[in-house]
Amino acid sequence: MKKLLLVVLALVLTMSVATGAMAAKVGVAMPTQDLQRWNQDGENMKAQLEAAGYEVILTYSNNEVARQVSDIENMILNECDVLVVASIDGSALGTVLSQAKEEGIPIIAYDRLLTDTDAVDYYATFDNYQVGVIQGTYLIDRFDLENTEETFTMEMFGGSPDDNNAYYFFGGAWDLLKPYVDSGKLVVKSGQTEFETIAILGWGTDDAQARMDNLLTAYYSDGIAPDIVLSPNDSLALGITNSLIAAGFTLDEFPVITGQDCDVANTKNIIAGYQAMSVFKDTRTLASQVVEMVSAILEGNEVPVNDTETYDNGVKVVPSFLCDPVFADISNYQELLIDSGYYTIEQLS
Repeated sequence: MKKLLLVVLALVLTMSVATGAMAAKVGVAMPTQDLQRWNQDGENMKAQLEAAGYEVILTYSNNEVARQVSDIENMILNECDVLVVASIDGSALGTVLSQAKEEGIPIIAYDRLLTDTDAVDYYATFDNYQVGVIQGTYLIDRFDLENTEETFTMEMFGGSPDDNNAYYFFGGAWDLLKPYVDSGKLVVKSGQTEFETIAILGWGTDDAQARMDNLLTAYYSDGIAPDIVLSPNDSLALGITNSLIAAGFTLDEFPVITGQDCDVANTKNIIAGYQAMSVFKDTRTLASQVVEMVSAILEGNEVPVNDTETYDNGVKVVPSFLCDPVFADISNYQELLIDSGYYTIEQLS
């Protein structure tokens, strides 16, 4: 009997150790693989979460809301302990997120705020308003708008209206640039400055190219390009650049074009002189922050946040951690992107 009890006790201890050793499971739902940045975000987060000892289910939803809903449903069925969601449409996931909440699964919104739902616990992103501020500040400094008596022409592009971040990008830049438009130092020939008018649904490169084609035909038929094109991100900047090249503009005739994400193609354009700058958001930094938040949740510790006021999703103010973006241009891309190991020289050659 004593031997039997010892065997049972050993079995119980073995099962306890095995159970304790089971890795927590984290579901990471990314919107698409069509944009380079989401591939980097997903792989960086997966690698860092796995290095921290977690099992990871990583999905990409091809920019299809129904597919992302299905992906998250599968994560719930697979008993994920935490969900990290970069939404396609931040307002379209309420039902499936409520299911996760009912199962007691904490949810971190990743880079795009989940809106119109109380089933979101935290938000991890870059300071999206600051992205626009960096772009606006770059243009003000580049053209010395505070001191010059010259006037410059400008056209503006906005991001996807179903992406909550797009409004912050626009707001950050427009709040700085609008006084110069009002004073006449910046002239928007098209007159198109409202977000709803300049927005590009889905952040599509081809759609940005088509809109730039139309602007050039309608307002720049004299063959002189605008001095500035405010683009909130690199996928739009790429379409804008393609349009200008197709229209026959040479490098010395190119406008100053802004961007965001430091995609490979756009960084090559910065090096070549076709794009002036891009806002660098190091996805490794954001991934590290998410890992910290996930670990705090699973260990029952206080979750690190640095903003509890800004991001109202329509139902609640979501506690957030905002990482700092920086600008990259020809003067500092080597240090930011190559020396840091974000890209190799070969990738940008």
